[in-house]
Amino acid sequence: MTEDTSKSAKPRQSRTGLTSTGARKAAAKSNRSRAREFALQALYQHLVGRNDPTDIDHFTRDLAGFHKADAAHYDALLHGSINGAEQLDALILPLLDRKFAEISPIEHAVMWIGVYEFQNCPDVPWRVVLNECIELAKEFGGTDGHKYVNAVLNGLAPQLRPLEVEADRATGKARP
Repeated sequence: MTEDTSKSAKPRQSRTGLTSTGARKAAAKSNRSRAREFALQALYQHLVGRNDPTDIDHFTRDLAGFHKADAAHYDALLHGSINGAEQLDALILPLLDRKFAEISPIEHAVMWIGVYEFQNCPDVPWRVVLNECIELAKEFGGTDGHKYVNAVLNGLAPQLRPLEVEADRATGKARP
């Protein structure tokens, strides 16, 4: 009699669309996710090099893969974040436990993207904004930078998207 071992072995969980580190593979990314990545790179150039936004924009649009990004969303994130930097920083600052100078430029740029989307992209659910920003910080930021981004953006979500956050809390989709 042969023993059926198929029931005793745990099935492997599918990692379709993920790299070995858990990041999404390029093919699994939406055009909006790609727009966020390009905006992050551009905002990094702005924060670190203080490069001219127009020069940054032209450079970024020439990067490989830009044609797969949502160009309109990229434009909104890049120019909206740079033009509204003081206001974005004013919202972020009360949730920081250190000075902006001590925040990684990657995490700073990711927080700009998140706050900008909370304020200006009501078509993107707040939990999607939060998740996308955490993913950006995981992929491009420091070891635990995503935890910091999560804490700051999660702290701002009730202020910037109160009805949406409250509705999710009422249905158990978000922590109280």
